Amino acid sequence: MVITNFFNNCTFILSILILLCSFLLNCVMASVYAVGDQDEWSSQTNYATWAERYNFSRGDVLVFKYVKGQHNVYEVREETFRSCETSSGVLAKYESGEDEVVLNKVKKYWFICNIAGHCLGGMRFGIEVKEVSNNGTDFMDGALNPQIQPTPSQNSCISQRWRVIGKFVPFGTGLLLLNLYF
Repeated sequence: MVITNFFNNCTFILSILILLCSFLLNCVMASVYAVGDQDEWSSQTNYATWAERYNFSRGDVLVFKYVKGQHNVYEVREETFRSCETSSGVLAKYESGEDEVVLNKVKKYWFICNIAGHCLGGMRFGIEVKEVSNNGTDFMDGALNPQIQPTPSQNSCISQRWRVIGKFVPFGTGLLLLNLYF
């Protein structure tokens, strides 16, 4: 009986550790980018230049911060990006003022602000998202380009992961369950 309880407890603890490690491993591999860095998503930034400074990989997160109602973020097709005409080609709309876009596919992404005149005024950019290589660097045009570290964000990957876990099991409830289990 004592041995059975011991193995049950070990299995439970091991399961929790594996779950936490999987969240943290995903964290290590993904970067969080504040679009526009300290200038955020506004009409004062050259986003083409901003986007060129980084190498984006699958799993990375773009955080768009702006005053809600003054700006928005549309993920669009390339044709819509070039014309700034959103009657077609809109893939996603974000309007919260603190939008987080997970780059979950290896492809080219195109983003614009759909407030009148903003897209044509420069609030747009395109990025190419690549697969992460084994050594953490990307190969572009035959040259080795080291990954540029993104600007730290308050919405760090670890806090995002805990927020996800917290939605399913509130932290206090999780600790209470652990205490009751043992």
